[in-house]
Amino acid sequence: MEHVDVLVVGAGISGIGAGYYLQNRCPGRSYAIFEGREAMGGTWDLFRYPGIRSDSDMYTLGFSFRPWKEAKAIADGPSILKYLKETAEAYGIDRHIRYQHKVKRASWSSEQQAWTVEFERGPGAEPDRITCNFLHMCAGYYNYAQGYRPEFPGEAEFQGRIVHPQHWPKDLDYAGKRVVVIGSGATAVTLVPAMTDKAAHVTMLQRSPTYVVSRPGEDAMANKLRKILPAKLAYDIIRWRNVLLQMYFFNATRKHPDQAKQRLLGLVRQELGPDYDVETHFTPRYNPWDQRLCLVPDSDLFAALKSGSASVVTDHIETFTKDGIRLKSGQTLPADVIVTATGLDMQLMSGLEVVVDGAPVDLTDTFSYKGMMYSGVPNLASTFGYTNASWTLKADLTAEYVCRLLNHMASTGAGECRPVNDDPNLEAAPWLDFSSGYITRGMKKFPKQGVQAPWRVYQNYALDLMAFRYGKLEDGVMRFSGKPSRAATALVHQPVVEPVRA
Repeated sequence: MEHVDVLVVGAGISGIGAGYYLQNRCPGRSYAIFEGREAMGGTWDLFRYPGIRSDSDMYTLGFSFRPWKEAKAIADGPSILKYLKETAEAYGIDRHIRYQHKVKRASWSSEQQAWTVEFERGPGAEPDRITCNFLHMCAGYYNYAQGYRPEFPGEAEFQGRIVHPQHWPKDLDYAGKRVVVIGSGATAVTLVPAMTDKAAHVTMLQRSPTYVVSRPGEDAMANKLRKILPAKLAYDIIRWRNVLLQMYFFNATRKHPDQAKQRLLGLVRQELGPDYDVETHFTPRYNPWDQRLCLVPDSDLFAALKSGSASVVTDHIETFTKDGIRLKSGQTLPADVIVTATGLDMQLMSGLEVVVDGAPVDLTDTFSYKGMMYSGVPNLASTFGYTNASWTLKADLTAEYVCRLLNHMASTGAGECRPVNDDPNLEAAPWLDFSSGYITRGMKKFPKQGVQAPWRVYQNYALDLMAFRYGKLEDGVMRFSGKPSRAATALVHQPVVEPVRA
């Protein structure tokens, strides 16, 4: 049986970043990256719908170690995928990736101080196993096999085509057709303006509105700085500027939600004019940042609405009909194509089954340690980014912290690190305090958080930066024990590939 020191699961943004930090901070460790699909890129390879793009700026969604050099700050999906592939190739990370390796079960042995990971390999899903000393899950937070897809009354009667954005059909031709996009989140506000280039008309049908904010597609200051400063210095300046601005804006909206709400709605009124019904179509029932704000680059959604090529309808679906959707108000929306932009199906660690010393672990019964490990589960970390900022900010910190743990164990002779909850009175709270539909539906699948550190999940990059990069490793909760594993003495390690200079 093969053995590696660290097994990374997932070859998207998180997994590629984890590979870089392992090479950079733990150069003596062997590692492999298992990717269940046949290509790297995660979200940015899976989603192929029209207009697919980031809803965070690339100066914070990009890696801290590799500057984003393109003109667009709000980048399209193919550009992001190209950036990820180039990063993996530049540092030799791509040589560690094994495609069509889908993990199914991980069993920890305290005696051997190693995980035995069962996975399915190749197009035939052949069963196989590998051992590792540390397991780093970078498989994202949703089910790649399917999105959230509610059943609507009368679907069988509809004579057009129904598609979900997570699996966009290559053969879908919507030129000259009437399109209804069901949803009001980031995917819907991306699809609507993007599809107006070919469709006869695009309607965004929403049950309730979302806060929508326009932002320039290009960052003028960043583009100017790159002309006069080294790329990395310019990138770092803009990255920190954006981090600080985002933190300021988030905290301001939390402290003064009414003022923030009126400001956001005022910006929409400026975009759409005094005659548009902003109260009905763009005024949410919740406060800003109770759910994630929807970002639109260069006012593209508002431009589509003003031109008449798109429209927004706020109502509830009564039933699908043979040629559209009948609403509870009695209105009928004609449609040739219906896009169900109804969200993601959240999934913890790609549905991995976890066993510790022969006992199955229900991770929903555990407490989350620093938002990345689980009480009672040794030598395992998982990456989950921010809900109020770019994913990669937290992914980078998590990868750095994993390397700190590995180096500390190497220097102290420990073979195991395990967060232990000794406080029977630790108050539990939902892992995420967020009211988005996909979050509220999925929280039952996730661990709990506590009300104080290190069990509290902070949505604050500055606090996490100090805790992850400079905080004490031996904090009384993280327990180090045992000797380095001897389980792999007779096993062949993968050769370490030194990072290629980018």
